[in-house]
Amino acid sequence: MNRFVDGTFKDGDLMLFMTDMTETYEADDPIFEKLKNADAPVFLLINKTDLAKPEEVLRLIQKWDNRFKFNEIFPISALKKHNTDRLFDLILKNMPEGPVYYPKDQLTDKPERFFINETIREKILMHYKKEIPYAVEVDTEEFFEEEEIIRIRSVIMVERETQKGIIIGHKGSALKRVGVEARKDLEKFFGKQIHIELYVKVNKNWRSNQNQLKRFGYNN
Repeated sequence: MNRFVDGTFKDGDLMLFMTDMTETYEADDPIFEKLKNADAPVFLLINKTDLAKPEEVLRLIQKWDNRFKFNEIFPISALKKHNTDRLFDLILKNMPEGPVYYPKDQLTDKPERFFINETIREKILMHYKKEIPYAVEVDTEEFFEEEEIIRIRSVIMVERETQKGIIIGHKGSALKRVGVEARKDLEKFFGKQIHIELYVKVNKNWRSNQNQLKRFGYNN
């Protein structure tokens, strides 16, 4: 995973470094050396400005400007959508125009199972806290498309038994919520009725297993 992160500093077209009004960094934090060596423009995003007074935001902007010469500094509030439209516009303006790799009518090069896995992972990120979302991987084992319905069987993998219980919830309520919300989004995406079955499985220390990481696409 760290190799993928490091690779973005070499081939990324634009770097977005997000912090907030309370987060602090030491002067010798290695992130600054990586940002310094990035070949792309670097934007600083200071989030949660809705929780601070204007003068506090200005002081923090000045502090960051003295520490590192960013191409742009954006005080934003993702919750309140403050300044995000301007940020999106400037991102588009700074993105280089690249060659056409796929036909214009091809929306993606990813398979159906990729979108199923990511939709389920999104719901887990939304509804679980602390380490749970980051200890989870989703594997869609079955995908059967019929004329009017798609039948899906996906496994949510965690690292420990305690995490399995949290994902399932009391009498399966938490897992059911993930399934219901994922099904609704997938029906919009595929334009068909979806029947989805979710299971939770313990895959001990999968994040430390090179074979597992390769299987999930984290290692080349």
